[in-house]
Amino acid sequence: MTGTDPASDPGRPFAARVRHVLTDVFALAYLAICAVLLLWALVVTATDDTGEAMAGVIPLLATAPASLILLFLPDHLSMAVLAIAFGALCNAAIIGWCARTLRR
Repeated sequence: MTGTDPASDPGRPFAARVRHVLTDVFALAYLAICAVLLLWALVVTATDDTGEAMAGVIPLLATAPASLILLFLPDHLSMAVLAIAFGALCNAAIIGWCARTLRR
């Protein structure tokens, strides 16, 4: 099995393939940026006295299109965080897969 990418090896479990893709440097950098954006949005929203903060839109757009699942989830802060985390993980997996494929 020399010369094959471990992320695309059909004999490996799904979790091992996803972990291999998510440990790419570009995927990790994207996840770090998304985490910083989410923390920033939560702080700005919590400290806003007027209730008109639109900071939550930034991490939602940074993790689109998968984070748009928020439209189908109940209206709660935890669901927004879950949708953004889901979108970030999906996009990071795609970024990691593309980076590893382009390196071959």
